[in-house]
Amino acid sequence: MSNTNHPKPLIGITIGDINSIGAEIIIKTFLDGRMMDFCTPIIFASNKTVNFYRKQLNENNFQYQSIKDFTKINHKQVNVFNCWEEEIQIQPGVLNEAGGKYAARSLDVAVQCLKDGHIEGLVTAPIHKKNIQTQQWNYTGHTPFLRDAFKAKDVLMLMTADNMRVGLLTEHVPIAEVAKYVTVENIMGKLQLMRESLVKDFGIDKPRIAVLGLNPHAGDEGLIGQEEQTVIIPAVKQARNQGLLAFGPYSADAFFARQMYKDFDGVLAMYHDQGLIPFKSLAAGEGINYTAGLPIVRTSPDHGTAFDIAGKNLADESSFRQAIFTALEIIEKRRNYEENTRNPLKKTQLASEN
Repeated sequence: MSNTNHPKPLIGITIGDINSIGAEIIIKTFLDGRMMDFCTPIIFASNKTVNFYRKQLNENNFQYQSIKDFTKINHKQVNVFNCWEEEIQIQPGVLNEAGGKYAARSLDVAVQCLKDGHIEGLVTAPIHKKNIQTQQWNYTGHTPFLRDAFKAKDVLMLMTADNMRVGLLTEHVPIAEVAKYVTVENIMGKLQLMRESLVKDFGIDKPRIAVLGLNPHAGDEGLIGQEEQTVIIPAVKQARNQGLLAFGPYSADAFFARQMYKDFDGVLAMYHDQGLIPFKSLAAGEGINYTAGLPIVRTSPDHGTAFDIAGKNLADESSFRQAIFTALEIIEKRRNYEENTRNPLKKTQLASEN
């Protein structure tokens, strides 16, 4: 049974590491009853886990309905889909096997519900990438896991905040290994993914994409490294020859310091910290992580498990709330894109009106 025709999108929410701030930011987000005007949330966890954190936060006003199948959904209330019944010792701030085990359980059930069409989007609370590792779950994070789960050829980790969007050529790769992934083929693949996502998911008809250099000062014309000359510049030229509005390479420090990112719809960074340090500094807690390239919509907050403040009622839910709103916006943009491209006559009419 699919519920995706309900006027309010059904948004699945994974609990993340049960000893992290995941449950806390979820509860804080939905304490605001106005959130129910925008979506029907379904938390993949257990009643006992949610009750533990509700008591921990002294938030008895947080009300929810427990369900075990999608025929019982209440569209006027938070729903908790019970993924396990066993007793678990929850220890906020403690890194242990249970935290990883039940984070994976929540994610597995949510992904199956996405595949079955029961939910329209997924917002994931943080996991601990080392703690969740098992023989069955051998990934460096949500992004590669979801790529394989939905058999996507490739995906793009895309950080978004307001009109700033920063994608990563490489994600969780050691710095010593980054350069070997900087190839024309990889850059072209990520640029094409970013362009497609900006068009379909963000409604930008002709996106302009900036490409950052790998080396300091974008190599200073080969004085500080050759990757810009031998790989990145040829990739940008090839992209432009194929109709992509790609520009660069730009020196990462000057690019963000001079606010040049405001002139572009997207930015492709070469490695994790090159993109995420300036992004998180500029986003000021309002940024989110979006996985482009999937057939489904998945977002997450731009922060981690924060074990140091777990269970202390100190976690800020702003990024998680924004992740929900962004998921809803992308779902709507995709619907509009599909409708406009399915009806060529309407698309022509829209173009003439603009």
